[in-house]
Amino acid sequence: MSISLVVGMGNPGREYASTRHNAGWLVLDALARDLGLAWQMSRPQEAEIARWPLTPGRSVLLVKPLTFMNESGRAVQAVAGFHKIPVAAIAAVYDDLTIELGRRKVSVAGSAGGHNGVASLLAHLGPGFTRYRLGIGPKSPPEMDLKDFVLSLFTSEQQTLFDQNLPTAVTGLRTVIEHGADQAMNQLNRRPDPP
Repeated sequence: MSISLVVGMGNPGREYASTRHNAGWLVLDALARDLGLAWQMSRPQEAEIARWPLTPGRSVLLVKPLTFMNESGRAVQAVAGFHKIPVAAIAAVYDDLTIELGRRKVSVAGSAGGHNGVASLLAHLGPGFTRYRLGIGPKSPPEMDLKDFVLSLFTSEQQTLFDQNLPTAVTGLRTVIEHGADQAMNQLNRRPDPP
């Protein structure tokens, strides 16, 4: 099934804008910017939404929940319900601590893996959505509290690496949207050959 709704996971507010936990928002914002799309506030659905007219007869909704990460599923359920979009046509873009910074992975199954935003999606939508996971790992220092780590800023070196990889992350997301999860998995989940 083709993707009709893409949710970027993150927290609203300036203090969260550039944190690791907002990687999903940052990639979705970059995609919208590349496409020249405008965000519209939808108060009933507690989200900012941009419509991407992909082909004649097919539009994709880009969604940024304004509910805070832990309640993301509530906003996505409201948007998907209003537009009658099934869970199999939804893709979620979010940070993943188990993947190294600069890498991406696509999957369609699994647990929340300790990610409260994904847990909220599973609680409100059920399983079956495509996951576009953006590496923010490894956690450093290892003893740092998980919440403190994901809500902190990248170091300057990490920010540079994230920024350098942003166009590639956007291209990967377009592969998910335009060609589906299977093709995206084949292309994006392979480890690059060593130089």
